[in-house]
Amino acid sequence: MEQINPIIESSWKHALSNEFGKEYFSALKQFLIEERGKYRIFPPGNLIFNAFNQTPFDRVKVVLLGQDPYHAAGQAHGLCFSVPDGIQKPPSLINIFKELKSDLDVPEPAHGDLTPWARQGVLLLNATLTVRENQAGSHQNHGWEIFTDAAIRQLSANRNGLIFILWGNYAIAKKSLIDPSRHFILTSVHPSPLSAHRGFFGCRHFSQVNNLFHQQGVNEIDWRLT
Repeated sequence: MEQINPIIESSWKHALSNEFGKEYFSALKQFLIEERGKYRIFPPGNLIFNAFNQTPFDRVKVVLLGQDPYHAAGQAHGLCFSVPDGIQKPPSLINIFKELKSDLDVPEPAHGDLTPWARQGVLLLNATLTVRENQAGSHQNHGWEIFTDAAIRQLSANRNGLIFILWGNYAIAKKSLIDPSRHFILTSVHPSPLSAHRGFFGCRHFSQVNNLFHQQGVNEIDWRLT
């Protein structure tokens, strides 16, 4: 596998240092080596830890949790819900932009690259960081969830005033990892076309995030991508 030990940003490397030597992480690396020998795996090795590299531990302000990377060629680049510029926007992302337009009158961007959010402190974290081409969920339950749960626990225990955005039942189940006395938690159904009309549209999470930051005297997120 190319980059079997991808570089992870230094503050995250420190926060998660105990994880890299654990048995599950060694097994996960071996699994990825075997998968890479048989299938196309996304995202590319140098982008597996992109969410961490774009948003250092001490700069996280918002945590947006996804489940799996996109599994079609060219889509996944290590940020949940995001696709690189030039790649067609998936349905869930289109619905996210619809809610953003309704909530803050932010026009839908021409692209689906959420990197500007990540650079402002929005950790765009998938629970599983890799996937086999065209097979959703194919890398679940091989160790990634242990690793990303550890990241959430570290943020919960060592930071204050973060806003966790949990869309859908899978993400909402992560509430048990978060200390609600130290952080804010926003939940709704998933933005997927299958569920968005049952409460995602109208959740106004983007304005709620900025209102919470305004109350704390913290710089708001500029959600515009154009």
